[in-house]
Amino acid sequence: MPMVCLSDFEAYAKKHLPKTTWDFFAAGADECCTRDGNLLAYRRIHFRPRILRGMSVIDTRTMLLGTEISFPVGIAPTGFHRLAWPDGEKSTARAAEAMKTCYITSTYSTCTVEEIAAAAPNGFRWFQLYIHRNRALSEGLVRRVEAAGFQGLVLTADLPYPGKRRDDIRNSFQLPPHMTKDLGLISCTEYGLPPNSIDPSVNWNDIYWLQSLTRLPIIVKGILTKEDADLAVRHGVQGIIVSNHGGRQLDGGPATVSGKPQSEFHGNITLMQ
Repeated sequence: MPMVCLSDFEAYAKKHLPKTTWDFFAAGADECCTRDGNLLAYRRIHFRPRILRGMSVIDTRTMLLGTEISFPVGIAPTGFHRLAWPDGEKSTARAAEAMKTCYITSTYSTCTVEEIAAAAPNGFRWFQLYIHRNRALSEGLVRRVEAAGFQGLVLTADLPYPGKRRDDIRNSFQLPPHMTKDLGLISCTEYGLPPNSIDPSVNWNDIYWLQSLTRLPIIVKGILTKEDADLAVRHGVQGIIVSNHGGRQLDGGPATVSGKPQSEFHGNITLMQ
């Protein structure tokens, strides 16, 4: 049967992937209330159709920080793509390049940033960054990303500690021994993340530290309130991504589509979700 929509691919993946892999991709934190709330919130959105508007020419193109993309949908950062496909993030990059949209590559990719850039040399790519306790590691990665031609740096700010994903705990989830990550951090005990690697002390002043390392535009991912959107502007970032991390980190937060920045925040900044 041909796969014609996202739910078809989801059903196919659930059928063919190992259970531990599927559970890792699909799980939310704790009781999965926020993950499920994301889906329900989108189902509650209704179009307000207008008719007789002359639809012989349809143009879905838009601009994202000065770069034209073919339609206002991009690929959010997710890790460990080689769990699902041998080429991993290289295939994701090629798909984004073919569709002429933005691909945000995860810190926890299973291909190197150089491999991803070579796989889709004309692609529009941003890099999603976690700041690690070992700041030299993060600094080196930022410099590699810029050298590889990535066009933006996305700081994920909503993960001071990994979420409690119960299915991963039940499954004792680990990356396969043959699969190493770009960062070279092979020992993974926190739901696929290196133990105690993410720096929980990260704060708004670290934006200035990142700005000192790179000329790339900085986008902050994980904003859910007007107050934090205002702080992002005051600290000179170029964009924000309204995100609850897919409900995979803090359970009990609002669905992203109903987050406050959409309705309350107005400023000279790019807003994405």
